[in-house]
Amino acid sequence: MHGYRALSGEEIRGMEQAGCSAEDWSTVRVKEGFDPRRVRDVTFVGEVTVGALTGSVVLPDGVRLPSEIAHATLVDCELGDNVRVTRVRGHLSRYTVGPGAVVTDIGAMTTRPGAAFGNGVEVAAVNEGGGRETPIFNEMSSQFAYLFSLHRYRPEMIERLRAMVEAYVAGVVSDRGRIGQGAVVAHVGEVEDVNVGPFATVSGASRLRNGTVLSEQDAPARVGAGVIAEDFIIGEGSSVDGGALLSRVFVGQGVQIGRQFSAENALFFANSECFHGEACSILAGPYTVTHHKSTLLIAGIYSFFNAGSGTNQSNHMYKLGPVHQGVLERGSKMGSFSYMLWPSVIGPFSVVIGKHMATFNLGDLPFSYVTEEGGESFLTPAMNLFTVGTVRDGQKWPARDRRKASVRRDLIRFEVFSPYTVGRMIRAEALLTRLYQETPREAEQVRYGGAIIKRLLLRHGARSYGVAIDAYLHGKILERASPVLGRGLDALRAALAGTEGGVYSPEWADVAGLLVARGRLKALEDAIAAGRIATVADFHAAFRAAWERYAQDEWAWVRRTFEARTGKPVEVLTLGDIQQVREAHRKASATAIKKILADAEKEFGEGAAFGYGADGEAGEIPADFAAVRGDFEGNAFVRQMQADLKKATL
Repeated sequence: MHGYRALSGEEIRGMEQAGCSAEDWSTVRVKEGFDPRRVRDVTFVGEVTVGALTGSVVLPDGVRLPSEIAHATLVDCELGDNVRVTRVRGHLSRYTVGPGAVVTDIGAMTTRPGAAFGNGVEVAAVNEGGGRETPIFNEMSSQFAYLFSLHRYRPEMIERLRAMVEAYVAGVVSDRGRIGQGAVVAHVGEVEDVNVGPFATVSGASRLRNGTVLSEQDAPARVGAGVIAEDFIIGEGSSVDGGALLSRVFVGQGVQIGRQFSAENALFFANSECFHGEACSILAGPYTVTHHKSTLLIAGIYSFFNAGSGTNQSNHMYKLGPVHQGVLERGSKMGSFSYMLWPSVIGPFSVVIGKHMATFNLGDLPFSYVTEEGGESFLTPAMNLFTVGTVRDGQKWPARDRRKASVRRDLIRFEVFSPYTVGRMIRAEALLTRLYQETPREAEQVRYGGAIIKRLLLRHGARSYGVAIDAYLHGKILERASPVLGRGLDALRAALAGTEGGVYSPEWADVAGLLVARGRLKALEDAIAAGRIATVADFHAAFRAAWERYAQDEWAWVRRTFEARTGKPVEVLTLGDIQQVREAHRKASATAIKKILADAEKEFGEGAAFGYGADGEAGEIPADFAAVRGDFEGNAFVRQMQADLKKATL
């Protein structure tokens, strides 16, 4: 091996005096800078190379220790410069250890011939009964997993995707594992067929088998105390800690799992947080959050989702096995101890409260509340359109993006209002209007999609959707028009006419975080099926291009939708029309902000102060409340909304 030399007789004698031995000293080779005085009580088996041993390593807690090799058995290993390998109770076998890495206080760490390190493991996502098995691999994105698991109606595309994965896996199979530069593997019981990326920390884990811990210097991953994981991949910048149990699990970038959370056959993507509870056969898109004990996510699809304490779903309405699945579309929430029976569908940004013992399909009624009354499921349409929670969600998600990896694989659009959600609102407006017209006046309620809607709410819901639809369309037109106002009619119409290559589709899809026109998505799927997108790299490049074209596709949708609603093409709007659009938008915005402020004010009302001012006089309750919660006028969110209201009314 270039740059390495055999040990001298003097070096061998010195090492033997320090308790070292070798099956054959001629198969042990060292690099310039090797210091035999830093090698003690080591057994060398097979071909072993050792780099320079002159420096030191810095542990994650900042402690600096000398690089050395002590109290270990090394079998067919390559050790980089200035590593620290100590107290290996079993053996370190068939590993390449990167420069500056630390391996200390472990049982056995070994790689078997032909290891794939978790790549290619099939995860029975979404449906426990099978049929949607998805092979995981290091560079899997949420978009790849979504298409592979859910679009089984395109078998040619699925086979092409499978071929991509197989080619990728073939490239990572190896007889030797890797511990990356600056990584730390410490206080671990057993490690088998596991790659550990650069600057990762694996500390206190109980057992790791057949997996990969992806990591970078700016996005180090961590596997912590008591973790047992098998058939897994953990992404850059993620943390799996606190006795978590993982089996056949993919953990994307910036994910946090811990506090005894258990998961099997599950896919978690960017910035998800999972503590205490359990998950089985799920596709957890970006920002799936479950923090509570006794919470179960099972056989479902989630994204931008929050599970209340005791949340549960069931797919036990079967006789041929656990074949049912559920869909909670982006932005949905489930209240404490809420229950849903699969199969069911909840529309975007909706809230589920109570125990629902029958299935329903409410995907076309976004921003709604689904509650349980007397064993029946009731839907309040559009109730979540103008709430503090919805506004804060749209603000907090991009601010809480923990991903710092050099490549962010999951492609995310954070917009609350988009062609995807507004298109659903248009369908909801038409649906509620039709139901209102067709429902007899004497009827108090109407059943739709498995839920009950009170007749009095039909017209109110349709109006609320209509206001929000027009506010979105007007806002997008003003974004285009405002920069050129004052330059004349020609400049205005030029700004409003351009499509910049946008693809128009009446329907949009949410592909696990990526909002995309269905026409563009179909073209991508056709290209995969035809082999024009043939590799994992091709897939990522094509979908990133779609992500980058969001604004153009959105504008194409806005232009056509505005014309359909008003009968007037955007490109023929006059300056007077724009003024009317501006006034309508200001009015709608002011109304929406006032509703949001009214919702926020409830959190500072008299009822919100129950339990404050312990042992004080009645007049001291407000002071205690203010000391803890502040006041309505001083709240940062409220101040922002009031500033927006002032701007809208100028």
